[in-house]
Amino acid sequence: MIRLSAPTSPVYLRVIRASAWYDLVVTVGFATPWTYALVHDALSSWGQAWELGALPELDPMQTLYVNLMGSVVVVWAVLRIIGPLPVHGLLDGIARTLFTAWQAYALAHGATRLLWLFLGVEVAFGVVQFVPWWRNRHTELVDGRAAVPANEHPLDAASN
Repeated sequence: MIRLSAPTSPVYLRVIRASAWYDLVVTVGFATPWTYALVHDALSSWGQAWELGALPELDPMQTLYVNLMGSVVVVWAVLRIIGPLPVHGLLDGIARTLFTAWQAYALAHGATRLLWLFLGVEVAFGVVQFVPWWRNRHTELVDGRAAVPANEHPLDAASN
């Protein structure tokens, strides 16, 4: 069994905070219908000016989903700013992998190329948050089989 050990470097906690600050700054405008309308107009204008494509017209369902995503990401960012833990970096890396996949899917299906700017940052922060976990992985073998003591969970160290 592969066992993950939490990265213990203070630098890693700074990376978690930096990714959280990025998320907060970039996402806070998506958290309400009023701020999203402003962000939508700005992104559409930039997309047209840079010939990357505009966003689709605003509609209530799009606004709802954007506001839900924005609200959750803002709360998640504040948590990581106030009290970053190594496991937050692992979970954020997983979330960034998912965000990257959905952004790539949207790009492949004709979404505005403005997404490339966000996708690049998602990949970068995802890699920087995953690499320390990858380096700290251990394989435990007992009688040729992977084993973890019955009273331990592979991610117990993550909460330290």
